[in-house]
Amino acid sequence: MDEVNAKKILDSFTAETGTAVQFVQLSSGPAYARIRAESNNPQADVWFGAPSENHIIAKNEKLTQAYKGSGFDTLGKEFKDPDGFWRSFYMNPMAFAVNKEVLARMGAPKPTSWADLLNPVYKGQIQMPSPQSSGTAYNVVASLVVLMGEEKAYDYMKKLAPNIQTYTSSGTAPSKAVQVGQCAIALQFTPAFFEAIVKGFPVEVIFPKEGVWFEAPAVSILKGARNLAAAQELVDWLSSVKGQNVMTDKQTFFYPVVAGAKLGAGMPAFESLKTIDIDPLWAGEQKKRLVERWVQEVLTAK
Repeated sequence: MDEVNAKKILDSFTAETGTAVQFVQLSSGPAYARIRAESNNPQADVWFGAPSENHIIAKNEKLTQAYKGSGFDTLGKEFKDPDGFWRSFYMNPMAFAVNKEVLARMGAPKPTSWADLLNPVYKGQIQMPSPQSSGTAYNVVASLVVLMGEEKAYDYMKKLAPNIQTYTSSGTAPSKAVQVGQCAIALQFTPAFFEAIVKGFPVEVIFPKEGVWFEAPAVSILKGARNLAAAQELVDWLSSVKGQNVMTDKQTFFYPVVAGAKLGAGMPAFESLKTIDIDPLWAGEQKKRLVERWVQEVLTAK
């Protein structure tokens, strides 16, 4: 999660509960590495954000602890660990964003599919995050593997490489580039794209017709948390309708995961999107191998 939205949510939690929160913003890869390095003397109480497959890995490495508390039973099974080690508190689909003015200057069409991104007209005009540091980018890799099969997916990503302007370390950096015309197309999750539209940037969100996966960022309580009661209070609040509505009211443009919570203005209903069915347990178990293969085969192709 980006720092701005994290601050919106956590400041609202503090305002409602009186419980102060200090946080450090890191991409999911560096965050996991830090949690692991500090596991014998945890400096944090909660891992807040990062796609659920990262929390699965943390559970498997015994870095987190179980907690169900309030709201757990009402979450869908895809949004929680059955043993209570993590729970998702929002979701977002993957999408393309295009800068309409840049495409017009290029005389290039709007891409409507994953296949369209291979068009040579987009050479050096696409930004996406790197799966080495970004859970957002791993979502792309896993989506393509499930959609196409592993061999065809890696062949596709190698063919896409010439069109990539840069692989960013942050999962939200491409949205900043596309809104100011630094690139024509950006790949990431949708919140920053919807925000750019509200702010008046010439951006359009496109959901590829083959389908997309979605992220379901989660929260985990770290093993050895020094402020356990406060950590549990935050987890419960995030799963409440009140906590979910804060995310909409504060214009995070996140999709809620709790029934009865509000959806942001201008956001298409999640049910209207074509999605790819991916098992987060599989995604978590395969992450290390698939990212290593991406580094060896795709990054070198650029």
